[in-house]
Amino acid sequence: MSWLLVAPLMLPFATAIAAYLAKGRAAGRWISIAGSALLLVAATLLLVEVNTQGVVAGQMGGWGAPFGITLVADRLSAVMVLITAIIALAVSVYALADIDTRLEQLGYHAIFNVLIAGVIGAFVTGDLFNLYVWFEVMLIASFGLLVLGGSPEQIDGGVKYVALNLIATVLFLAGVGLLYGATGTLNMADLSRAVEGVDPGLLSVIAMMFLLAFGMKAAVFPLFFWLPAAYHTPAFSVSAVFAGLLTKVGVYALIRCFTLIFDHDIGYTHQILLWVAGLTMITGVLGAAAQSDIRKILSFHIVSQIGYMVMGLALMTPLALVGTVFYLVHHIVVKANLFLIAGAVQRLAGSTELSRIGGLYKSAPLLALLFIIPAFSLAGFPPLSGFWAKFLLVKAAIGVEGWVIAGVALVVGLLTIYSMTKIWAAAFWSPHPEGRDTSLSQLSASDRRGLLLPIAGLAVITMVIGMAPDPFARFAEAAAADLLDPAAYVSAVLGEEQ
Repeated sequence: MSWLLVAPLMLPFATAIAAYLAKGRAAGRWISIAGSALLLVAATLLLVEVNTQGVVAGQMGGWGAPFGITLVADRLSAVMVLITAIIALAVSVYALADIDTRLEQLGYHAIFNVLIAGVIGAFVTGDLFNLYVWFEVMLIASFGLLVLGGSPEQIDGGVKYVALNLIATVLFLAGVGLLYGATGTLNMADLSRAVEGVDPGLLSVIAMMFLLAFGMKAAVFPLFFWLPAAYHTPAFSVSAVFAGLLTKVGVYALIRCFTLIFDHDIGYTHQILLWVAGLTMITGVLGAAAQSDIRKILSFHIVSQIGYMVMGLALMTPLALVGTVFYLVHHIVVKANLFLIAGAVQRLAGSTELSRIGGLYKSAPLLALLFIIPAFSLAGFPPLSGFWAKFLLVKAAIGVEGWVIAGVALVVGLLTIYSMTKIWAAAFWSPHPEGRDTSLSQLSASDRRGLLLPIAGLAVITMVIGMAPDPFARFAEAAAADLLDPAAYVSAVLGEEQ
């Protein structure tokens, strides 16, 4: 049913157009919320269809694969579309209290929905050239959001962000060109067979080009420096959607390509991925420990947590891939929520610099509780979602005697606790250094609802995943099985009978 694939793409574009036409008026924010709500319905229907009927594929314009534009959703891409819709709705509601009239007049709501369309397009595309196209849609929209407002700090972060992402784009296009020259196709399902006739040495070179390109977009070691330089500069709504989604598109692309196309020499390519994963975890968590601003701490923790996801891909066992899928879903919710909480802290305490804030535990106990849930989940405390995600990955590492990477994962988890404790001690436990009123009562009722409802909603999701992990783990197991045996994916795209 190709309409199920098209609807999650067309809804954000339609919302962007409607929001742009309402630019500068209060209707724009409600259009964005309504569009995100419809997107959530469409994404849910897509996931239900994929989970019950199998892989859904559609050939746009009637051109059959591998010649036309293919859209395809298996369990992994469908759940990524759903989690994108959840974050889009949460951030749209949060924007009611976070995005001012000036940013709305500059087109915030329209650009935001174009970004969401780009993210979803990357998840459901079935060929590498269109993956490049969706990356460019994301890049343009994300740059627009990053510099919206025009402060010097935003421009500086935006230039670094775009420069390094353009380098990644050039590497990606070069790899795509080489792969097309070697196989004559860019359809990912077709490529899974066509690469069998390519010289293994050449294929490994191309794989490394893709690793560098997607690694930059995923912010893995040593290609992550653009992220902490940029993510702390825009509005908190923008930081939250960036933190939750953008790097995960890079991780998704790595998972898709290194399970479907570049699985010819796992002993070489995935061993490199394992080293990258370990170094990404270590450098990210040490960078976070050295920071004193909440958004910078959280930005470096994006890097360290990406290492866990790449770790599961590198191990390439059924349990490891289960852990990676589980970790992706968990981390998108938790990380977006922590950035939303950082925005609430800034509104109440006047800053996100730890030395300049405090007193929130006493004056805003609800916000303190809502911080503890994602913070403890990020660190891996039971019974929250982060515990099960880390447990699956560490168990998978121990199962293949990967003692070093398992030890790294555990140590990084402990250091994550240190960073979260540092935020708690400064922002919530210590008194405000200036004696400022940090209670929620200083906000209007509408602002309180706008800030707290999405934070509470995402916290509930984190708790549900953690306290009832079985259905989520079973879904992740089915998604991992699809990745390890892509026969159904290939057959659905190429229109073959299984």
